[in-house]
Amino acid sequence: MANTTTNKTSLSSYFHSLSQTPQRLKKRMLATWTPDQELNQVRQRSGADMKRSLKWYDLVALGLGGMLGVGVFVTTGSVAHHQSGPSVFISYIIAGLSALLSSLCYTEFAVQVPVAGGAFSYLRVTFGEFVGYFAGANILMEYVLSNAAVSRSFTEYLSFAFGENDPDVWRVKLHGLPKDYNMLDLPAVSLILLLTLCLCYSTKESSMLNLIMTVFHVIFFGFIIVSGYCTGSVKNLVSPKGLAPFGVRGVVNGAAKVYFSYIGYDSASTLAEEIKDPSKNLPIGIIGSVLITTVLYCLMSLSLCMMAPYNKISDKSSFAFAFAKIGGMWESNLVGAGASLGIVASLLVAMLGQARYLCVIGRARLVPSWLAKVHPSTATPLNATIFLGVCTACIAVFTDLDIIMELINIGTLVVFYLVANAVIYRRYVISSHTPPFYTLLFLFLFSVSAVGFSLSWKFNKLWWGLPLFGGVMITMTAFYHHQVPQNHAQHPRTTDWCVPFMPWPPALSIFLNVFLITTLKLLSFQRFAMWACFITLFYLLYGVHSTYQAEEIQIAANQVNSTSTNAQTNKVEVQVL
Repeated sequence: MANTTTNKTSLSSYFHSLSQTPQRLKKRMLATWTPDQELNQVRQRSGADMKRSLKWYDLVALGLGGMLGVGVFVTTGSVAHHQSGPSVFISYIIAGLSALLSSLCYTEFAVQVPVAGGAFSYLRVTFGEFVGYFAGANILMEYVLSNAAVSRSFTEYLSFAFGENDPDVWRVKLHGLPKDYNMLDLPAVSLILLLTLCLCYSTKESSMLNLIMTVFHVIFFGFIIVSGYCTGSVKNLVSPKGLAPFGVRGVVNGAAKVYFSYIGYDSASTLAEEIKDPSKNLPIGIIGSVLITTVLYCLMSLSLCMMAPYNKISDKSSFAFAFAKIGGMWESNLVGAGASLGIVASLLVAMLGQARYLCVIGRARLVPSWLAKVHPSTATPLNATIFLGVCTACIAVFTDLDIIMELINIGTLVVFYLVANAVIYRRYVISSHTPPFYTLLFLFLFSVSAVGFSLSWKFNKLWWGLPLFGGVMITMTAFYHHQVPQNHAQHPRTTDWCVPFMPWPPALSIFLNVFLITTLKLLSFQRFAMWACFITLFYLLYGVHSTYQAEEIQIAANQVNSTSTNAQTNKVEVQVL
């Protein structure tokens, strides 16, 4: 009877909260936190602190491990065959440039706000709670889906390591389920659960395991590159239809798809709470890993296209298939084993990052607070790690990589677009104390011009839009740079690393992200719109009310502490008198 009464009271209280949604949205949607609050007050909600045990080489290794295994083994074959042809290496250069510019923006934020929340924390301190939540939810979606899909590629390459030419040999086919959902992948699930247990134990030990795997992985990359150049032929780069058989558009469309390969550096930025001397080690770790990865991607993709004509490259397990054709089975087996190892390393880093994202979102009370708890013994976000590991394993059972590739890309590009905007706004408005109107107007007009340029490119008939919108963007950026002051003297932490040549790098990042988004298919936008509606509905039904109540409790606690302090002060004064 008591439980029934309690449930009725809770339900009544919830409906009352829903009736207050407009007022609470007005108060919470644009609410921001200062970096000091993120570093101290908000972080304390996790209980125990995460240990600062990582150095710059750990971060470089984590960035390399997170990016290398995902991109070159999962996307290169498909993009070379269907989008870019032998010029897939140019697609990697374009995507790498965009990732490098985004990494500059991430690095400035990571140095100034060294907490585990990544883009969520950066956008929350700049544009408010909802924008931060929207970015964090998209990054979480990208992590879970990509980890599930990549773990299935592990099964494909592992089959080659054991001499099996059928990538589905270890999967169980269930009749009655739709195509692309009917191949159950138990090895992928086992790998996800095993890595989840490893990450629950310790970040430092997980980092050491990744460091060892990454060293062997880079050596293995060298073997593939040298073997491909020695056994392949330059003729395959221009045969049968030239270097770019699908034209410049094919190269650019391929860049949007291979961008999936660069999301690992975002995982590295989420480890900011566990890095020693963040202002020094974070820039080296994040930017260094992106540069090294881009060089290796280009060399690896060239090696693949030299070993086989682009129209004969396999969509799945492309490197293993290529070596099986030009070499012997032992080389194919070795490639399968090395690729499997690389995929394990990338999953380790990505799962490390996704748990820290969810932990910080839990600190903000946008999801249940038990997900924010850091275990006092292991100093890891245990609940978040287990929860996301189980979610990833459930999706990995049946979901095919091609189903979710472009959904992952559009979510990632939207978040990186928001972070680039946030760097400009924070530097010129928050740090320099200039009126926000001019910066917001510049960001809006620049984004509109970027969309105009991108659509002109996508639809061939609008050729006049390319010089028009391109010229407008350059002129607008130069005018903004000249007219809007950037007061370094008022910058709160002027000794920290900052993006150079402002506002040009983040402006170029905005343009490239918008451009790559518009090259994706309509189905990507439809799926993204459905996901955006779902997370917005969750925010309206849960997030805004949870954060509002947490804020009210915090205000009440502060008032009690203030009253207690004043009473003690008055008592001391009376005693003195």
